[in-house]
Amino acid sequence: MGSRLVDQLGAQHVAGATAAALAERIRALILDGRLTVGERLPSERALALELRRSRSTTTRVYGLLETDGYVTRLHGGSTRVALPNVAPSASSGDDESAIDLSIASMDSTPGLYDATVRSLPRLAAMRGTSGYSLQGLPELRHAVAQRFTRRGVDTDADEIIITSGALNAVNLILAAMGRRGERALVEQPTFPHALEALHRHGYRLVPTPVDADGWDHRHFTDTLLRSRPHVAYLIPDFHNPTGATLPEPERARIATTARSSGTRLIVDETTTELDIDRGSSPLPMAAFSPEVITVGSMSKIAWGGMRVGWIRADRAVITRLLATRPSFELGTALLEQCIAVELLSDMPSLTDHVRTRLRAGRAAVAEGLIGLEGITMPPTPGGLSAWVDLGAPISTSLSLAARSHGLVLPPGPRFTTGGVLERRLRIPITLPPERTAEAMNRLRLAWDEVRHGSPQRGELRHEAVV
Repeated sequence: MGSRLVDQLGAQHVAGATAAALAERIRALILDGRLTVGERLPSERALALELRRSRSTTTRVYGLLETDGYVTRLHGGSTRVALPNVAPSASSGDDESAIDLSIASMDSTPGLYDATVRSLPRLAAMRGTSGYSLQGLPELRHAVAQRFTRRGVDTDADEIIITSGALNAVNLILAAMGRRGERALVEQPTFPHALEALHRHGYRLVPTPVDADGWDHRHFTDTLLRSRPHVAYLIPDFHNPTGATLPEPERARIATTARSSGTRLIVDETTTELDIDRGSSPLPMAAFSPEVITVGSMSKIAWGGMRVGWIRADRAVITRLLATRPSFELGTALLEQCIAVELLSDMPSLTDHVRTRLRAGRAAVAEGLIGLEGITMPPTPGGLSAWVDLGAPISTSLSLAARSHGLVLPPGPRFTTGGVLERRLRIPITLPPERTAEAMNRLRLAWDEVRHGSPQRGELRHEAVV
């Protein structure tokens, strides 16, 4: 089995690369968080054998990285990932003028302030209680359950747990039901922090491909039956980052196959409400199997600062989750739950705001990409972003170049296992049009540099990607 370093590099992408280019690629992996600080790298000899390069080349690679502070080496010992202790430069994208495209999220809904004011009497009425809310406020659980019922899945408030966001929900599920060393089926690409959560809980990841035109359904079901993973994490509506939607017949087929393989489906519906002009609303995955565990949140439809999410599952699973939750938290903030009750009472206003903003953001990205020869933007009927095709495996290089122009732009491999999808780039459609226009101007400058062979040396940091 090859090393994780070469797996992340992608041997096919570095064939024939100079020592300086190899060092730059490894540096990008470190700064983007795909290699972690303290991680042990293969020896010079082992790396040379894996890459089929000379020992002098790999010695030079590690020497360049050590000089810049990105690895530490012990004579006769190991080489480990490090970060240089330097102050950020003005060109690194950390100044206030930088545009951060690692965050695909809108500002708050216009109704947030009024909902907060309306929620205060509800909060005041609870002052005589302990203030802890392990399962969540009954009113909020009822509102979430009603939302599922209206979408075609009969749901009771007892089948809902309120969490501190969707990622918190995923971590609670894995803490209660995870099995270290087991396999987890994940889409390729997918939400990076879900991959990190699965890694942290000891899962071995098995990818299945997704693109803007959808899933490879045969690969998905064949992998379920062949690998029999313990869990599968998927985003069936406006998939992050591709924007694809899983058709209803395939939802039924996957749910049936997952039951046959003994796989628990963890379905992330964080992006479900982000419709622009899809034209249809498939039934939730939970409609096709009682064993599906669904997570969702308020962060994309109301505001990222609303740390309120939920889990929908059968009562037996809810009991297990409630038994585990006190080990790391005692509930979700009451004020935010009270606000969420008010917001969910007027879903049409929320979804109208989302649709208007996303339509404008999509148009601004499409306009900004005009004239960038080689880049293709796929149809984007909803979701957070456009999953653009760069026409060549240059995503990491483009991200590095963008840094020198004050543009934080996570490369395609940030959303994958194994450092693949260098042809792809996620561009959020969530910023105001004028901000998007400026971001596209900066992208154009970086694109010209990379295409003409003179990219600037930038700082590709390990940003949170949402």
